[in-house]
Amino acid sequence: MYKRQHISIIILTIFITFIPFQSVHSDNAAKDMQVHFINVGQGDSIYIRTPSSKHILIDGGPPKYGKKVVNYLKQQGVKKLDLVVATHPDIDHIGGLVTVMKQLEIKKMLDSGKLHTTKRYSKYIQELVKQEIPISIAKMDEEIELDPSLNIQVLNTYQPSRTNNQSSIVLQVSYKQVDFLFMGDVEMKQEKDIRKKVDASVEILKVAHHGSKTSSSLSFLQSIQPNIAILTYHKNNRYGHPVERVIHHLYKVGASIYSTGALGHLVIRTDGTTYMVEPEKEPYDALYAS
Repeated sequence: MYKRQHISIIILTIFITFIPFQSVHSDNAAKDMQVHFINVGQGDSIYIRTPSSKHILIDGGPPKYGKKVVNYLKQQGVKKLDLVVATHPDIDHIGGLVTVMKQLEIKKMLDSGKLHTTKRYSKYIQELVKQEIPISIAKMDEEIELDPSLNIQVLNTYQPSRTNNQSSIVLQVSYKQVDFLFMGDVEMKQEKDIRKKVDASVEILKVAHHGSKTSSSLSFLQSIQPNIAILTYHKNNRYGHPVERVIHHLYKVGASIYSTGALGHLVIRTDGTTYMVEPEKEPYDALYAS
């Protein structure tokens, strides 16, 4: 079943690749924003280079991918991170951050405030203290001031009685006319509140919880009307991510689907008006590899 879903996503990607697509034409690349969805298997790790060359990392993937994330960042010329966001304390999100903290300078950490009892979470906290990294707890509806050309707002974070996934930091990052929505692992209950805060359609959606059945209700997707949907998962994961219902919902709202499981690293470049998706692998190559 999982392989059939994986192949169906590749086929969808091949189809949308040949649809005329918005692309960036800019004479000044420094004013472009880049968003890199790093392929960390069954987990999340997203690197953002802002228009003024600030560096943001959202999550670090599972522990074994920490070195891969560091190497990827160094290949992008990153020597320090201005902001690292730990969306929630699950191992597939904070696991690799321990390695990142050891090897790169971090100016500030933003955490959900949700505590956890695992060994990896303990190592994460210990490394924060050891490296003396300033940390703040995300507040609902907080605006993060990092780059004057961007609007970065917290749309969800920890509240009492919430699970790890429900406590995920959700960020909307807007650059001029282009909006990104990074959903962490939130569930449908949180989506109901989030959709009330999103004023208009969202160009790029990082689909919640790797395409799990817990998230991505049709009403939510119809409300935000994403143009591009990014799925992060390992193609051989044991959870069945992404589930068919989520793929059907994304298809129904007309979103173009890209996944790290099928296409590897994904890079989106935007000048704030137009945008372009650059997959690491060609769709046809990924199909034959399956």
